[in-house]
Amino acid sequence: MLTLDLGKQADRFIQKLPQKHAAQIMRKLLELQTNPYPPDHKLLRGFSYLYSRVDSGEYRIVYMVKSPLIIVRIVGKRNDNEVYKRLKRMDG
Repeated sequence: MLTLDLGKQADRFIQKLPQKHAAQIMRKLLELQTNPYPPDHKLLRGFSYLYSRVDSGEYRIVYMVKSPLIIVRIVGKRNDNEVYKRLKRMDG
C-alpha cells in the first residue's frame, strides 16, 4: 500500500468543501493507495512530471506516483480548466 502525501493546495481545497464532498474525495484517495492506476485514470501530457488524474464526483484529483508515495498536487472542479492552469504554474 502506498502512502498518501497531500499537498498544501489540495489539503486547503478539501478542507473548504462541504463534509459530504470532502469524504467522497478522501474515499477516492484511499482507493488510490491500493490501486494508483484505476481504470478511470488518465495520464496528463505536457508537464515535466508524469501526472495522472481521476475524477471523484464533480471534482478532479491530479496526482503523481513516486513509490512509496502518491503525491496529490491539486484537487479542483472537474469542468474547470483552472486545475490545469494551476498545475502548469506549479510544474513550471
